[in-house]
Amino acid sequence: MDKRVSIIIPVYNESKGIGALLSVLAPLQSRCEILFVDGGSGDDTVNLLEERGDVVIRSPKGRANQMNHGATAASGEILWFLHADSIPPKDAVSQIHEVLGEGYRIGCFPIKFSGNHPFMRIHAFLSNNLRTRILNIAFGDQGIFLHRSLFEELGGYAPIPLMEDYKLSMDARKAGYSIGMAKGKIITSDRRYQANGRLKTMWRMQMLQRRFRRGDNIDEIAKAYNSMRRNGVSSNNKASQ
Repeated sequence: MDKRVSIIIPVYNESKGIGALLSVLAPLQSRCEILFVDGGSGDDTVNLLEERGDVVIRSPKGRANQMNHGATAASGEILWFLHADSIPPKDAVSQIHEVLGEGYRIGCFPIKFSGNHPFMRIHAFLSNNLRTRILNIAFGDQGIFLHRSLFEELGGYAPIPLMEDYKLSMDARKAGYSIGMAKGKIITSDRRYQANGRLKTMWRMQMLQRRFRRGDNIDEIAKAYNSMRRNGVSSNNKASQ
């Protein structure tokens, strides 16, 4: 019998854009535990979810905080962390069981951006094939999933303002675990790449990641990222690509 999957979705002011994900999740409600973890939304996100009968957990704001809170409340043996603006394949749960059944303890989905710009297709190819398959690094918008026991072994998500998904991947790699790749693609929004130009945004994201790898102060990296957001690069708290 397949192990129970808990889907953990951090949310913050997502009422206008979460509808597509809710439609995909609807058929999974009888098969999975679905937990929305709200970081103090000021819009109708919580009301929308609670009116539907969804389980909403309150948490201090911050993706790492929210996902750790969700993991603590979850009952499943497999934890699947999903972003609110990502759309997984319809058979995602079966694919998760397939990857973990092959002996992997942690996995993710190949990514496809919602826009069809050539730069984004190239970026997705490099993310899926170079970063994940070769460097063994996955980011949150790839729908990271793993055994609860491994999540606890790694200490969960580091309580840092960004790059928590990068850090989890690095910790898994350091502990000797390879990241398995599911077959179906997860679709994620390219909204944060549009405002200031796709190539410029990609370059800035790469520079932030480089600073993180070399051990720069995470608060200074977050300050640089927030400055980039204020200039229109992103409307949420991602530094994931």
